[in-house]
Amino acid sequence: MEEVSKVTETPLVPPPLLARRARQQQPVMSVVKSKLRKNLTCSGSKVQKTLTSFFPVVRWLPKYKLKEYVWGDVMSGMIVGIILVPQAIAYCLLAGVEPIYGLYTSFYANIIYFLMGTSKHVSVGIFSLMSLMVGQVVDRELFLSGFDLNDDPTSKVDGFNFTDDDPQTVDLMGMPCNKECYAISVAAVVTFLAGVYQIMMAVFQLGFVSVYLSTPMLDGFATGASFTILTVQAKYLLGLKIPRHHGYGTVPVTWFNIFANIQKTNVCDLITSAICISVLVAGKEIQDRYKDRLKIPLPTELVVVAGATLASHFGDLNARYSSSVSGHIPTGFIPPKVPAFSLMPRVALDAIPLAVISFAFTVSLSEMFAKKHGYTVRPNQEMVAIGLCNIIPSFFHSFTTSAALAKTMVKDSTGCQTQVSSLISALVVLLVLLFFAPFFHALQKCVLACIIIVSLRGALRKFKDVPAKWRASKNDAIVWLVTMFATALISVELGLLVGIIFSMICIIFKTQNPKVSLMGRVSDTDLYEDLEEYTDLTPPPQVHIFRFQAPLYYANKESFLKSLYKAVGVEPFLELTKRRKAEKAKGKTSKQAKANANKKNGDVFIGPIHKELDFHTIILDCSAIPFIDSSGTATLKVLVKEYKDIGVSVLLACCNAPLIDALKKAQVFGKNDREMSSLLFYTVHAAVLHADQEHTAAAEGKSEDSLF
Repeated sequence: MEEVSKVTETPLVPPPLLARRARQQQPVMSVVKSKLRKNLTCSGSKVQKTLTSFFPVVRWLPKYKLKEYVWGDVMSGMIVGIILVPQAIAYCLLAGVEPIYGLYTSFYANIIYFLMGTSKHVSVGIFSLMSLMVGQVVDRELFLSGFDLNDDPTSKVDGFNFTDDDPQTVDLMGMPCNKECYAISVAAVVTFLAGVYQIMMAVFQLGFVSVYLSTPMLDGFATGASFTILTVQAKYLLGLKIPRHHGYGTVPVTWFNIFANIQKTNVCDLITSAICISVLVAGKEIQDRYKDRLKIPLPTELVVVAGATLASHFGDLNARYSSSVSGHIPTGFIPPKVPAFSLMPRVALDAIPLAVISFAFTVSLSEMFAKKHGYTVRPNQEMVAIGLCNIIPSFFHSFTTSAALAKTMVKDSTGCQTQVSSLISALVVLLVLLFFAPFFHALQKCVLACIIIVSLRGALRKFKDVPAKWRASKNDAIVWLVTMFATALISVELGLLVGIIFSMICIIFKTQNPKVSLMGRVSDTDLYEDLEEYTDLTPPPQVHIFRFQAPLYYANKESFLKSLYKAVGVEPFLELTKRRKAEKAKGKTSKQAKANANKKNGDVFIGPIHKELDFHTIILDCSAIPFIDSSGTATLKVLVKEYKDIGVSVLLACCNAPLIDALKKAQVFGKNDREMSSLLFYTVHAAVLHADQEHTAAAEGKSEDSLF
């Protein structure tokens, strides 16, 4: 083996320690008083600034470029509105409420976001995942209140009469309430609470909560929820009258019930579903293949709804084949109603995941399209906007809303310039509410289920991306799979919780078992890198450079010590114990040897001689340690002392400022930091040169002592 040459440099002059900036901390009360004075003072300019901040439309609408923007906004708004109408009716199947309430939700959400949103392109309204989560709460509360979970009769005389011929009623806020009334009351109150939570998050600046929703976790959650949505809607494709399962295990239980009742399949609904899915999928495939040539998206959903409604009406499919239809959808608006506060304690926890997911999807979509088009959004204002998109409509018989990716992409691809397009979409929905809603009376529910299922194609296609995810990052792929299976097989709410907790556990596991390495020097440079990862590196003679690539805190301090001991090959406590035993054994053998020599007057037996270590210094490269806690500083303090006891110096290099502050507070550098200049270095190379210089000086001192 080629002998490693010794580092030969000019003697190192220790650099002066960098002077830290003095930061004078103000008293807490003075900070509080200044903030209160700043926030509570009132002036005309401040009122104007607050209003323009709260209602961004006041800021951008006067600057609206009519000739440049109006055509794109009108086109995108009309197209999204046309797509929105059948989806709003369809997603009410998921939410467990009547179709009219989906139209209300879409109408109010678009208007409120037009006034308060900061994104120019996001489409806020009814969303399949939110509808599913609301529907699970609605079905549970209906079941607990004793209502029959089978579908309601589809012929209603008056959609505004909440106490029609349904014999089942409960008392709600002093008024009799039937199944339809109770369902929308539950949906409205959980929506109101979700909006309140979002406003509270905005007030207390809790937008950081969304950082715990990693992209793999959100993708897995969306895919698992999509599979749940598909399962819930499968019964409509077959025309089966199966109550929705409430509780855990919706997917396996529902599929078991479907196969147990498969002989009751309605042939008319099955044939209609097959035709509608074929047309919808063909339309989507044509859209995807020729999207560069098509100037506007194909209104496939509207064509299917119109065709299916006409076929059902003139074929009288409800009377002749017992095909389940949407029923009467009234025109106009229902008078506003205060959410049922008596239901709030029962749904308070259910509103939390709704609030978090709704906010997370809205902000992530807003930021994504803002980056694409070169403008900025304010996440806190987005939280206020989506919160009020839930609070205000809850008084008008609506349920939870969120930004929707598919409709947002349609807006973007059809020339949307501002949120005027949302106003146009709201006007399209308004026309349906005022004039065209009754025409959907004969629309089969299986057609609505087909629209929902085909809209899940994008999420379900993510299964094909699993191998690529695994190759890119096994950790992300595992998070995706765990979240997806938990959401699909247990429940949507628990799936979200499992995904968040498992993501955090993965991060903690990474910090507990981080990458560690011994470093070597690149020839004729002051650069040091991992010996395992790079070739042509030279380790400094009799010096170990150790890098720990994680925070050093209470959970991984043992892992840090074990890794270090394994890397350098010496555990100081064991080495010290060996030396003490060797010294004791040497003392005994020397006494015995002297006694034997006196008796026999012969040779003296020499006891065991301690073997010197092959290194004299350990340098800890702290460049990859972002922070350290009190357990970590205590570990370093003990480490320095224990290695010093066996004649090995421990030096620290590349520490960041917070790390240095923590070490100083723990007195790792001794009292008044008197050893700081000899233990702390700004670069690894400076530490290596210092170690070599100290060892050379110590060796020369020993040789001089031996001469005397």
